[in-house]
Amino acid sequence: MIETVLSAFRAPDIRRKLLFTLGILLIFRALTNVPIPNVNTAALTNLFTDNPLLGILNIFSGGGLAAASIIGLGVNPYINASIIMQLMRGVIPSLEELSREGEYGRNKINQYTRLLTVPLAFAQGYGISVLLSANGVIPANDLFSIETLSLLLSFTAGTILLMWLGELISERGLGNGISFIIFAGIVGSVPQQIGPILSGPDAPARLIPFIIVAIVVVAAVVFINEGQRRIPVQYASRVRGRRMYQGQTQYLPLKVTMAGVIPIIFAVSILLFPAQIATYFTASDIDWVRSAALFISENLNGTNNIPLYGTLYFVLVVFFTYFYTAFQFRPDQTADYLRKNGGFIPGIRPGKPTEEFLGRVTNRITLGGALFLGFIAVLPYIVTAFIPGTNNLQLGGTSILIMVSVVVETMKQLEAQMMMRHYEGFIR
Repeated sequence: MIETVLSAFRAPDIRRKLLFTLGILLIFRALTNVPIPNVNTAALTNLFTDNPLLGILNIFSGGGLAAASIIGLGVNPYINASIIMQLMRGVIPSLEELSREGEYGRNKINQYTRLLTVPLAFAQGYGISVLLSANGVIPANDLFSIETLSLLLSFTAGTILLMWLGELISERGLGNGISFIIFAGIVGSVPQQIGPILSGPDAPARLIPFIIVAIVVVAAVVFINEGQRRIPVQYASRVRGRRMYQGQTQYLPLKVTMAGVIPIIFAVSILLFPAQIATYFTASDIDWVRSAALFISENLNGTNNIPLYGTLYFVLVVFFTYFYTAFQFRPDQTADYLRKNGGFIPGIRPGKPTEEFLGRVTNRITLGGALFLGFIAVLPYIVTAFIPGTNNLQLGGTSILIMVSVVVETMKQLEAQMMMRHYEGFIR
């Protein structure tokens, strides 16, 4: 391993990419510590205590939200814009046609995503500013005051800056830039999360089970994340000009977890949003409104009624995995593409039978991926129940899933770079 890293640094272009990526990540971590003006640190700490929704948002902001920095929104608006564009491709035919136009179509969709990020950043920045002012973190100001507008411009500029830094990593460094920024934020919070586990006289009794669980979970994430069903596709002989090309066999890879971490994001947002809204009605003068608000805020906040919250969380993750996979993979379009290019699955007739076969296979493998993502989502509550001293642990399965995915994809890219220069790679 060490020899492989040294070999990578001997190649000038690989060394340049590694150092460039490291430099961008250092800039990102420096920006995380640049706070917005007039922040009440004590109120900020109380706000993030036992608030799962803000914990999820803080993960995707790279830790900037918990520090109330100018990049407090992180890449959340960009991620939301990307999700919206992917969903809109399934309902707007012009966007679907544009996505099929190769590099030109991808560039246009990326441009639309960047433009959509700006209004989303303004809207989310205003929501965060209202939340911070309501909890005494920052002074309350009018919507059209200079202070509020400057704060919104700071949040929006921070998001655009992070988006630009992420694209620089994707172009000149290694790996996906946006994923790397989220990865850096999660890694930066690991010492703070692990610290309470290592303190106290009974630290070894907590540390050893925690390490065992962490190793098993990481191995399972790698195994499931890389798992795929390879469907053989046979292409008929074709004549082009004066040449005849013999039929060849290729494979259609169907990943077990096509949806990635998106179902977890959807589920936690849907589940915690009613609890957040209900807190504003707990002091209502209407009895049934106040009772309903108290029940929702106490049972769906992720801290009190863990069995009910965990069950709903698991069910929603499974549901959204199937929902988002339906947008990611379209059996009808894949079957039509194979038919137009002279491809067929051995033993399956082209057209409608191929579409039905791909649908059945996708549903079966998605079941395993959905159950695994549901387990990853509720993993922190399982760990808290069986390992004492981990009550405030926010480093959950979503964070582990993101970190492992980023590391694996970066290793693959570095492996390809190494193999091009006849060096021995990481993966053996």
